[in-house]
This record gives sequence, C-alpha cells and structure tokens, in this order.
Amino acid sequence: MNFPGPSLARRALMAAAVIGLMASQALAPARAGDEPRVKFATSAGDFVVELYPDKAPKTVANFLQYVKDKHYDGTIFHRVINNFMIQGGGYDVHYAEKPTRPPIVHEGREAIFRGGPRNVVGTLAMARTNDPNSATAQFFINVRDNAFLDPSAQSPGYTVFGKVVSGMDVINKIKATPTGPGGPFPGDVPKTPVIINSATLVK
Repeated sequence: MNFPGPSLARRALMAAAVIGLMASQALAPARAGDEPRVKFATSAGDFVVELYPDKAPKTVANFLQYVKDKHYDGTIFHRVINNFMIQGGGYDVHYAEKPTRPPIVHEGREAIFRGGPRNVVGTLAMARTNDPNSATAQFFINVRDNAFLDPSAQSPGYTVFGKVVSGMDVINKIKATPTGPGGPFPGDVPKTPVIINSATLVK
C-alpha cells in the first residue's frame, strides 16, 4: 500500500516554517566581517573605517554615495579639538564649502536601538547643525568617549555609523596637531592643513 504524502495541514505548517526561516535570515544583521570599509588617504597618513548599514542604513548609504562621488577627495579636517573630536569632509584646501545633496533623516536613536555603537573613542558620526535632520557630508571621529553626544530621551544626539578599524595612530596624530584660526573659522583649524587626498571603498 502506498502511503500518501503529508496532509494539507502538515504541508501548510512546513511551508510556514520555511517562510519564517527565510524571513529571519533576511532580517539578520550582516555577518561579522561583511561590513563595508572605506580607506582615507590623508596628508597625515592612512586610516580605515568600518561602516554599519544594519544600524544606520540611510546614514551609511548617504556617506558611501559621497565616497563614490569623490566628494571627500581634496577636503580638509577643518575642526580639530584634542580630547574631543576631529571633523572634516565639508571644505576644500581654500576653505570653500563643497556643495552637497539634501540633508538626511537623523537615525541616532534608531541606531542605538539596533545595538549600534555610541560616541566612544574611534567611532565615526555625522556632523550637523542644531537641526537633527541637517546632516549632509561632514563627519567627525571621536577621540575620547563623548557620552553627552549620544542620543537619549531628552536629546536626539549624533548618529554613530562606523568606527576606525585601522590607523588609529593617524587619528591621534591629527588630534594633536597645533591649531589656530583659518579661513572663516576663528579657531580649531590645523595650522598645517590635514588633507583627505582620497576616500575609497575598499570592501
């Protein structure tokens, strides 16, 4: 006697289990080591940042588009504050502000909710004005733990979307460079320009 295949109810349960497994795999974060990386070649040396699209997808996509458009090539770190952060990506060597695309939606709280990193040493975050939704191309790298920049119930904070994984010695060299006035800025500008010669997606 031939036995029939699974009953309709059992087949439905099997199909639901397969669909559930596929959905969970689709929602799972990228495996460790799969995150995109960008290499910055600067006049002070090279460093590499790793980005987290599973934590701040819109922020990472925006940043990578600027990298692909070569926006950062030829820009400077125009704001350097030892024991705080180094900021760049917005001005060329003549202190002319580079044109940008429209601002992106702030993802600070969402990134923290998804288990993203906070504003600690070596992390990469978007610079902005007092308007949380004003970030365009400028970014900063924390050179100390800056918990007061983290998103909270009282403050939108700043969106962390990556971290330095190679060349932290270069970051420390940049943070220690002597600063003063430069271009339109009254202070915190490196006296010897720190130039981003290129920013390249390497992974």
